[in-house]
Order: sequence, then structure tokens, then C-alpha cells
Amino acid sequence: MKSGTPEHWRDEGKVKGLTRTLEPRVPNELLRRPRPGTEPKGNRRELGRSKMASPPGAAAAEPARKAPASKTVDPLVSTFTHYLRVEKGLSNNTMLAYKQDMQRFAGFMNEQQVALKDVTRSDVVDFLCALYQGGLNGRSVARYQATIRNFYRFCVTEGVIKEDPVATIDSPKIRPGLPHFLSVADVERLLAQPDGSTPIGLRDKAMIEVMYSTGLRVSELCALRVADIQMNSGSLRCIGKGNKERVVPVGRKALGIVQQYLNESRPKMLRQGASPYLFLNKFGGKIGRIQVWQLLRNYGEKAGLREPLSPHMLRHSFATHLLDGGADLRSVQIMLGHSDITTTQIYTHVVEERLKQVYKAHHPRA
Repeated sequence: MKSGTPEHWRDEGKVKGLTRTLEPRVPNELLRRPRPGTEPKGNRRELGRSKMASPPGAAAAEPARKAPASKTVDPLVSTFTHYLRVEKGLSNNTMLAYKQDMQRFAGFMNEQQVALKDVTRSDVVDFLCALYQGGLNGRSVARYQATIRNFYRFCVTEGVIKEDPVATIDSPKIRPGLPHFLSVADVERLLAQPDGSTPIGLRDKAMIEVMYSTGLRVSELCALRVADIQMNSGSLRCIGKGNKERVVPVGRKALGIVQQYLNESRPKMLRQGASPYLFLNKFGGKIGRIQVWQLLRNYGEKAGLREPLSPHMLRHSFATHLLDGGADLRSVQIMLGHSDITTTQIYTHVVEERLKQVYKAHHPRA
């Protein structure tokens, strides 16, 4: 089945799955596209519209393509995001990514005075070209392209348009990249940074222990509830992407720190209030993703890590260290919550690369 058909939309993965750990190269078509405002006026039709204003007389030539400039959300975009929320059951973070991408695309088309239902292939290429020229890397542009592709497949399925303008646009060629991860020594130094004698420090230490012990995404960590931790069975329950539930084992050290946090720190942070969530902010409410990013960045700097620490680096470290220790790929896939094992296979390349480095460093004839 061709990639442009409506049926393929139902089987397509989420936007982030298309760009995870990949570094696309700029498509040749975008390299050939002139910078906006520099193309010869006589060849404007062939080259497609750019950011420059429409030439005189264009309003009379193409009245159906005009769309009044507006800062309101296009009804088509609202219908699309409603479909993703109700029918596809996407997570809030994925929904936000779709919405932001479509708002930027709709804004670009608004500047060109082109309605979304009247967009042509040339308009989409102009937009992608403008993203590259605006400084975005290939990974980000690939995400925008995937969002627009899904939007117009939805429009075709719903009968809003007859032809998908993105169907014949080639996706950027990609090459695999290795995820960044910490060594075991780096993890030990990181865990030594939070001050366990303070409520905030003990909470931070418990969060880092749980993230490294389970490989949770930062959104999954923030959404954890006290009832999700099963001390007796040594596991926790979390809701991942697409509202999919999974049970992940938790190490003894992590469970011990979490129990200490529940006994000593969390009651003080509640401030005589009530919250079902496991990890709280200083006001007694649910901790946010941005706050977790910031505190990890600070602890990473204190630990002397070579690069800025992010929640996903702990997730990468969890998977890499499991495979280093002999875990099978299928088990790692289940614990990470990957719907496709090809996503998990990137970690096998990490292990292979490390083996090559060890061989070159220690074999006398390497």
C-alpha cells in the first residue's frame, strides 16, 4: 500500500517515533529550492511561493486560494487535534507537539494567504525549506513533515480534500545515531549529589534512583501516584504513551530510598494538604517535567558530567546497562514500553560500539 493512502494513517507511529535517535540529511529537493525572495520573478510559478509578498494581480488570478490573516486556530486543526485525542488516545505531550507544529505551519500559510485546505505540494516544500533556512536541524524538520503528513491524510480520510499534497514529498534520508548515556561511575557520582538530609534532597535522590532503576520517561515519573508503587512485589505501575499501562520492576536500592522519602520527606512537603502523586514540588503539588529537567541539569553539573544531563539520558543509561549485563532485547523493550522492537534495537548498536572500543584499547593487534 502506498504511503499516501488514508489507510496507512491508522498504522502510522507517533511523530516522535519517526525522529527518535535519528539525524536526517536535507532532501535534495530542499537544497535546490532557492532562498525566499531570491528566485527570478518570471519563474515564480515553477519555483513555488516563498515568504515574499504575492505579486500584483495574484488576488485576481487565484481568488479561491486567499485566506484572511488571522491568529485564531484553524477549524481544521481543531478537528484534527480532537480526532487525535478522542480516536487515537495520544498523550498530552504528543498532542501538544502536534498542535504546536500545526500552528506554525498554519501561521506560515496565513502569511502566504493560503487556506489549509488549498495547500499544494509546492507550499509544503516552501515551508520545510523555510524551516531549514531558519536554523532548525534535520530532526526537527522531519517531525514537522510527519505532522503535516498525518494532518492531510486525516483530511483526505474525512473527505475535506481529494488529494494529499504531502504524499509525493520524500522524507529526509536518515542515518542512525547512538543515544547518549552515562557510565556506571557517572551514575554513582550523580546519585551522591542530592542532600538526603533535607526533604527536597531526599525527594530528588528518590526520583533519580527510580528513573535509573526503571527507565521511566519524565512524564511517566511525574504522573506516578503513591498507589502505583508496589513495595511487596518490587514493581511499579505506570501509564505510558497512548495511555498504555505497563508494570516495571524496581531495584531494592530505589525502593529503599522511596520508602525513606515517603516516611520522612513527603509528609513535610504536603503541608497539611493531600495529593495522590508520589513526587511533589515545594508547594505540595505534582512536580512538573520542566522542574525535573532543571534539577537533573544542576545535579549533572555538580557531578562533573561531560555533557548536560537530561531525563532521557537516564533512560538510555538504564537500557544500555541492562544489555551490558546480559538482558535480552525483548525484556528491555517491555520495560521501556516500546511498541516496536526496532526502537529498542538502537541500544544493541551502543553495546556493539562499546565492544569495539574495548577491543581497540586492549588488543595488541587492534
